[in-house]
Amino acid sequence: MMNRPLLSALMLILATAPAGAATLVKTYSYFAVTGRTLDDIEKQLTKNGPEVKSTGSRHPGATQMAFTTRVSYAQTANSCRIANAQVTVKVKVILPEWRRPRKADPNVRLFWDTLSADIKRHEERHVEIAKNHARELEDALKATYPQQTCEAVKAKAAEISSAILAEHDRAQVQFDRVEGVNFESRIIRLLRYRMQRIQSGQLPPA
Repeated sequence: MMNRPLLSALMLILATAPAGAATLVKTYSYFAVTGRTLDDIEKQLTKNGPEVKSTGSRHPGATQMAFTTRVSYAQTANSCRIANAQVTVKVKVILPEWRRPRKADPNVRLFWDTLSADIKRHEERHVEIAKNHARELEDALKATYPQQTCEAVKAKAAEISSAILAEHDRAQVQFDRVEGVNFESRIIRLLRYRMQRIQSGQLPPA
């Protein structure tokens, strides 16, 4: 049986949690990468990676996302307002999975572990950006002022949605641009950090 202090703490957390937070639905899928050398892996990523529509090229990872907005309205004799709004963002994170040979070179394994972790971090940040804008959209819709007619409220909701989703798209593009510029220096820094931890015994050898 759950003790009273713990039950009280859980009830307090539930009571203070935001009632209408945007919903995130996240799934993962993986594509196979084979090979023994860094060149092999690079070719596989280029060949098998997901194709991103915005660039027309294949990337080592990708995040597909779709926003769904459900809005209910409350109408009186003189006005109409948004009674509730629920924004759901569905994301599918696509990541590489190296089917490494049994006796893979330790240096190649070290590089892969570093690279794949950075790819996952990158895609998870895309998810975070999407979730933040979904929450912003939901809050903005709920804060919309009443209008004389529901048609006017719907038009205002469409205007808000269009503006925030356009802002979301710009944020995603900007994030990719910054990450691309810093890619090589970031990977080198991460490799050095992992090597230091291995040498100090904080991480097992690759």
